[in-house]
Amino acid sequence: MKSIMSIAIVFLMFTLQANAQKEVPNISVKNLDGSSLNMDEITKGEGVKIISFWATWCVPCINELDAISEVYDDWIDETNVELIAIATDDARTKKRVKPLINGKGWEYKILLDENQELQRSLNITVIPHVIVIKDGKIVWRHTGYQMGAEDELYEVVKKNAK
Repeated sequence: MKSIMSIAIVFLMFTLQANAQKEVPNISVKNLDGSSLNMDEITKGEGVKIISFWATWCVPCINELDAISEVYDDWIDETNVELIAIATDDARTKKRVKPLINGKGWEYKILLDENQELQRSLNITVIPHVIVIKDGKIVWRHTGYQMGAEDELYEVVKKNAK
């Protein structure tokens, strides 16, 4: 019985991986000034991009973005990567985004997914959630944050920046 269960789990994992979304849907998000941008404008083109889904109320999200902020300039110099931090705050908490960013001094492009439409379309149920995109295609995804996880993220970026 254990072997049947093991086979079923492996099959399920393979099926989920095979059906994992490979492209970011062309959904509109907003700049902090309220103007709309399509995700195609952001993700298409050459190079590696990191999309980090976060919220002002999510402590692990903030810890992750703080940790990356400390090394982000080096990452850009070495790989020309761009990080786009997409806040998933709703109408009640979105007013906290600008003050938080100003206080942190993050140099990332910050966008708002106010209705969580992009988040839902990518089947993201837990944040922080990081996606690495190369040439418009999703090449890596990770959920959650533990101290040091930014090192693994950078290894993925370096591998794909070649």
